[in-house]
Amino acid sequence: MSRETYWTADPADLLRVGEGFELSKTGTRANPGFDGDKADGQKALAEGAEILAELQEQLFAMSRMGDERRILLVLQAMDTAGKGGIVKHVMGAVDPQGVQLAAFKKPTPEELEHDFLWRVHKQTPGPGMLGVFDRSHYEDVLIGRVREFASPDEIERRYGAINEFEAELTATGTTIIKVMLHISRDEQKARLTERLARPDKHWKFNPGDVDERLLWDEYAKAYQLVFERTATTDAPWFVVPADRKWYARLAVQHLLIDALEGMRLEWPKADYDVAEQQARLAAS
Repeated sequence: MSRETYWTADPADLLRVGEGFELSKTGTRANPGFDGDKADGQKALAEGAEILAELQEQLFAMSRMGDERRILLVLQAMDTAGKGGIVKHVMGAVDPQGVQLAAFKKPTPEELEHDFLWRVHKQTPGPGMLGVFDRSHYEDVLIGRVREFASPDEIERRYGAINEFEAELTATGTTIIKVMLHISRDEQKARLTERLARPDKHWKFNPGDVDERLLWDEYAKAYQLVFERTATTDAPWFVVPADRKWYARLAVQHLLIDALEGMRLEWPKADYDVAEQQARLAAS
């Protein structure tokens, strides 16, 4: 495996959605591929942060020499599952100039005048970038289905449009990593309860979170259909247990490291005579 020393098995293999996958039978509190506790996980995250930062810098550097490759991390989850924590604790360890973050909220009136992928196309990462979607085009087949914002025929059309969109991205140099942070209903309730109990967390609470929570089973079915319709070889889904925040962050960090190491990155070769420039600098 990679330079990471703390995994007992490759979590990418354990978390990838495969044939016959059933979300309802997938745990939310397990630590696939990792035998340690929270303290061990925090140490591992720090070790992995150094590896990820170096690889991300190599990707960014190579783009300056014409390399077209880039990564897109798609984060989907029920409320409170930890998407913000992934952005802060995993992406926060790399050079921000190489990160392209897009958070998709309720569509604007202008966005509603176009196809659902119109606003998404504009946010895809450029060469050398590590792109992150905090929610994504999948909202249009999740909440769109559960809340009946679109007809069943339109939802079916969107699955196909998503697969075509992602195939186009991978064909032009994008490695796509799609992550569903899998939180339990009880853990979500505990996190929402904490937000209401703490004045410094009130800003993170939205009364609409309770409304969506009441539709938990419907969302679970919608996610299952998403996996069945859009988990492909080139754009796989990974379901990451998220009741333990530290594990979710560690697992997503590994998925990024794994993708970057698979690119076999190198530092760009100098297009000038290094020895000559060293001599000029010494004499200056």
